Amino acid sequence: MADASALPYSSTNRPSPRDIWKWVARGDVGLAIGVVGIIVLLILPVPPFLLDILLSLSITSAVLILMTSLMIKKPLEFTAFPTVLLVTTLFRLGLNLASTRLILGHGHEGTQGAGHIIQAFGQLMMQGNYVIGVIVFSILVIVNFVVVTRGSGRIAEVAARFTLDSMPGKQMAIDADLSSGLIDQDEAKRRRKELEQESTFFGSMDGASKFVRGDAIAGLIIVAINVIGGILIGVLQHKLPIGQAASTYTVMTIGDGLVSQVPALVISIAAGFLVSKAGVEGAADKALVMQLAMNPVSLGMVAAAAGVIALVPGMPILPFAGIALGAGGLAWRRAQKVRADATAPPPVMMTEPADEPIATALAMDDIKVELGYGLLALINDLEGRRLTDQIRALRRTLASEYGFVMPPVRILDNMRLATQGYAIRIKEIEAGAGEVRLGHLMAMDPRGGQVDVPGEHVREPAFGLPATWIDESLREEATFRGYTIVDPATVLTTHLTEILKENMPDLLSYGEVQKLLKDLPSEQKKLVDDLVPSVVSATTIQRVLQALLKERVSIRDLGAILEGIAEAAPHTTSITNLVEAVRARLARQLCWQNKGEDGALPIITLSPDWEQAFAEALIGGGEDKQLALAPSKLQDFIRAVREAFERAALAGEAAVLLTGPQIRPYVRSIIERFRGQTVVMSQNEIHPKARLKTVGMV
Repeated sequence: MADASALPYSSTNRPSPRDIWKWVARGDVGLAIGVVGIIVLLILPVPPFLLDILLSLSITSAVLILMTSLMIKKPLEFTAFPTVLLVTTLFRLGLNLASTRLILGHGHEGTQGAGHIIQAFGQLMMQGNYVIGVIVFSILVIVNFVVVTRGSGRIAEVAARFTLDSMPGKQMAIDADLSSGLIDQDEAKRRRKELEQESTFFGSMDGASKFVRGDAIAGLIIVAINVIGGILIGVLQHKLPIGQAASTYTVMTIGDGLVSQVPALVISIAAGFLVSKAGVEGAADKALVMQLAMNPVSLGMVAAAAGVIALVPGMPILPFAGIALGAGGLAWRRAQKVRADATAPPPVMMTEPADEPIATALAMDDIKVELGYGLLALINDLEGRRLTDQIRALRRTLASEYGFVMPPVRILDNMRLATQGYAIRIKEIEAGAGEVRLGHLMAMDPRGGQVDVPGEHVREPAFGLPATWIDESLREEATFRGYTIVDPATVLTTHLTEILKENMPDLLSYGEVQKLLKDLPSEQKKLVDDLVPSVVSATTIQRVLQALLKERVSIRDLGAILEGIAEAAPHTTSITNLVEAVRARLARQLCWQNKGEDGALPIITLSPDWEQAFAEALIGGGEDKQLALAPSKLQDFIRAVREAFERAALAGEAAVLLTGPQIRPYVRSIIERFRGQTVVMSQNEIHPKARLKTVGMV
């Protein structure tokens, strides 16, 4: 049955008071009613008791806004402030108009004619002398208009200008962190959203500050109108003595001005706190204490200055002496704490030295990066991206790309290396080495030529391309010429990335496979229980995964891989056959992974002659087949493959070699020896919806 609150109004479907209250309690409906109520204040008269309620609401809401501005940690936590400022300004103007109507219409009845709050404020400020009240009120408005509001507006204007000017640089920084793997897509979206909110907020604050200035000017004009108009009405219409009329209408007018200007001043102070808090983290009290009351030297100077002023003839001794004693005591306590922290020895554990177990000498680091003494700054770099941060991002990227988490990378110094040299070890065996130049940038020509910029000509360590170490002052010139610019930490990280990709099969240990199986979703755990160990062993799964990683195939879709093994394992025990069955199940992934920029899969086919030659060269029975191709035929095949892929590369295509399913593993075993990056796929691995583009034939 439909909700009664959603049905249209009629004589048979009359909304109850409870339904009406539900509508009002909704945020959007409540705000709409509040804005309409403010407009009503501008048109309809308001009785004094209702005006007292609305004025008290104005004062307390201003205090709430001020406390919120003080307690927030960042300005973006109060992005609704411009809207709040507009609503409160309109609310005060509506109250001003309502109170003006009461002052001019009922002022002849006495100072209580516009309500008790206005009467109390006026009598408190004037203290029997309305001239003093007028002067004090004028000073209050001038302080609000000239000092607080103008200063806040200027800060908001400058903040908006600099925020908009810095947006392109911040956007580029976010894109650079995303492309380097330091952040993911969700974090990049969050940062872009925060940057957009920041620019919108400070731009809105620049305009919203004009509301407060206009409110202060309107307050002065309304006071002048109420005083002059009230005296004229009281004397001419109600025949009051001019002294009584001046006293009565001035008390109410000053009270009305104070009731409106005190909340305006409070909200102006809140705006000042909000816009001046940019760049300061934490609540205002903690930020001020951390930055003002933590330096003993500054506090000591304050104590000395207060003591000297206290001794000046004619100066009151008590207040300055109290300040001097308080600041001096706080400075002494801070100095004692700083001295204790500096001289405190590190805690000593009184334990007997234990002999290190001999078994610890057998432990091996799966991945180790050794740095020369001159490269230790890459770890301690506080201004740029540290090497440890880039390696952490690299592990995250490889995990999302290939499906398992690389072992932790241990970084240590090696005094036997060159000063700016490094070595990368896999299972304690050196897998790569190189040198970088701190304070320089590596420039490379994307076309593969030598860089025509002054510097040290070298070979890029990861791919062996021509490169040049140039001074940082030549960055703009090299960028203008279209060269690729890389910093030293990125050069090392790129080299480490390629080495890790080459050694992924060795890094996928039995323990890592067990972690992968353990971390599978609960709905796939039943498949593992049915498969291991009754059908295949965990070692078999490890060897299949290693074979996939050897050809740079992601194992992230572990569920589909296990399904392929479960389907093929009852019919074969050959690892080669199991891998081929799994690859066929991963057809969609393989086609997507190797597609070109136009969305098509560029392929180089194997001619029927070579298909037949490989099929006839397979010897052995059952699953123990081996390839026995004549050396001359093997050389012809290698030459033909090189020529075909070179032609495709000249055409700008990164093609894959397409073969028959029976000979694919054997063709791949030959090609990986001289073109390890070449992808070899069988016809069974082509997804039905994949779009093919033939770019050559071997």
